[in-house]
Amino acid sequence: MKIYTKTGDTGETSLYGGQRVAKTNIRIEACGQVDELNSSIGLARSLGLRDEVGSLLHRIQNGLFVLGADLATPPSKKTKAERITASQIDFLEKSIDAFQGELEPLTYFILPGGSPGAAALHLSRTICRRAERFCIRCAETEDISNEAVIYLNRLSDLLFVLTRLENKHAGIRESKWKVR
Repeated sequence: MKIYTKTGDTGETSLYGGQRVAKTNIRIEACGQVDELNSSIGLARSLGLRDEVGSLLHRIQNGLFVLGADLATPPSKKTKAERITASQIDFLEKSIDAFQGELEPLTYFILPGGSPGAAALHLSRTICRRAERFCIRCAETEDISNEAVIYLNRLSDLLFVLTRLENKHAGIRESKWKVR
């Protein structure tokens, strides 16, 4: 099978189910934001994160493909497309709670950085926040699932916790934000 299909040469692509839309369609842009997030998590994983974190992120990357399919398919459309579910959101919340239990409470803002893996996770967190904002904007005009937005919100929180955890295990102190 060839990687190129030539069907996008006129600036259009297909949603799940075959509907053709412009590549600038807000729904396609939302999918692109999630794709960028997934790629950034892949980069973070390549930087030698602890096995427990790497395995969790591998699972999340698979979930982001589900999220992409969810965003590419209006909830009202009757298809067999996978959807983000409350149980996936619950999994993120339980992961946050478990990992946060290993950390000292945070009483100040921290600067992004630390170990290469933690710094990459900070970047993934900010990409996730952008994807969330974009999906909220998309929801203003398009029919997208509420769970998609909630999933991204929880995922950005989890990525923040994982940055702190990676720095802790690397023996790197968090850099406190200081007002001049």
